[in-house]
Amino acid sequence: MATEAAPGEETGGLVFHPLDQFIVKPLFNPEGAVHWYTITNVTLWLALAVVAIVALFVLGTRGRAMVPSRSQSIGEVLYGFTYKMVEDVAGKDAIKFFPYIMTLFMFILFSNYLGLIPASFATTSHIAVTGVLALAVFLTVTIVGFVKNGVGFLGLFWVSSAPLVLRPILAIIELISYFVRPVSHSIRLGGNIMAGHAVMKVFAGFAAVAAISPFAVLSITAIYGLEMLVAGVQAYVFTILTCVYLKDALHPSH
Repeated sequence: MATEAAPGEETGGLVFHPLDQFIVKPLFNPEGAVHWYTITNVTLWLALAVVAIVALFVLGTRGRAMVPSRSQSIGEVLYGFTYKMVEDVAGKDAIKFFPYIMTLFMFILFSNYLGLIPASFATTSHIAVTGVLALAVFLTVTIVGFVKNGVGFLGLFWVSSAPLVLRPILAIIELISYFVRPVSHSIRLGGNIMAGHAVMKVFAGFAAVAAISPFAVLSITAIYGLEMLVAGVQAYVFTILTCVYLKDALHPSH
């Protein structure tokens, strides 16, 4: 946002602080310290995402009518879309993990869209949030891989189709890339959400300048529309990558 200079302070123009919107603050005492037990703005919007999901899938579909209501139709579409994604990408034997993947997809999707409400907080812009989600996926697929395949899970890192002399080198590369998964998985989501919100905040600051205000407002509108698309796409990308990782755990051989 644009800010005015303090009295006596020289300034050459507008000053923007587009990253201030990502600051974690106590909900009831904005100037206080943040501890592990502190209820913050992040806590509030994470809780609202859970409430919104429960409202749609529990309250909105409780009637289970033959002619579905609008909320029931949305719930059924999201359910069918996610189920088909898991089945197509990870295979039929991955269906037992559908509740976890469905929960993951819904949580990210609702968090992304709630973060687009004016004066809200984009929880998925924080690596602390996306990192936990990505680490949970990493640990889940790793445990599943070893439980289902035992030592055979290590076949994921051994490229048997490559020339024998290259296989040890490729194994090291595959091993490194495997442990980098939670990093790339979390940064991809958090970085895209943060970038979009920061750009909108910059243009919102330019809207205070009368000469370029119309252009800034049009730009904000266009970027907001793009962010509506990005919010859905990033939830989908995170979830489909989870399905790919799950497939590797269930079928590790190259």
